[in-house]
Amino acid sequence: MPNNPPVIAGTRIGHVHLKVADLDRALGFYCGVLGFELTQRLSSGAAFISAGGYHHHIGLNTWESKGGRPPPPGTTGLFHTAILYPTRASLADALHRVISAGIELDGASDHGVSEALYLRDPDENGVELYWDRPGEQWPRTPDGKLAMFTKRLDLEDLLRQREA
Repeated sequence: MPNNPPVIAGTRIGHVHLKVADLDRALGFYCGVLGFELTQRLSSGAAFISAGGYHHHIGLNTWESKGGRPPPPGTTGLFHTAILYPTRASLADALHRVISAGIELDGASDHGVSEALYLRDPDENGVELYWDRPGEQWPRTPDGKLAMFTKRLDLEDLLRQREA
């Protein structure tokens, strides 16, 4: 691996753009269930959605995938899109929305630094919904390195934190 300087501080992933089989079905999940806002829908079979007024966090399109099927297991590609919620209460609200929509979770984990819910969108794309604990609460080794772990997340306890 080349010895290049690290990426500039402040660099972030701005959005993800997903190929979907059915745009209306995808919008029903991302907007109807998760609560994203539709910022623009194009006649070409694409839409942009966001949270909090940003131009778009997620692009959805059927340009080369209308009516298509997800790739088979064992192939390379996107593992999941992770959606960061600002508070534990907002993650609890997202969990309530997912449960109310009848969507099954693939998993739910406490990673020490974060709590995360794992599920699939209608096109079988992996979706992680999570919140980060404040940095001062992150588990560390005696020499100060991160000590992340994976433990079962107590969903009932999380749901008690709902903002409702």
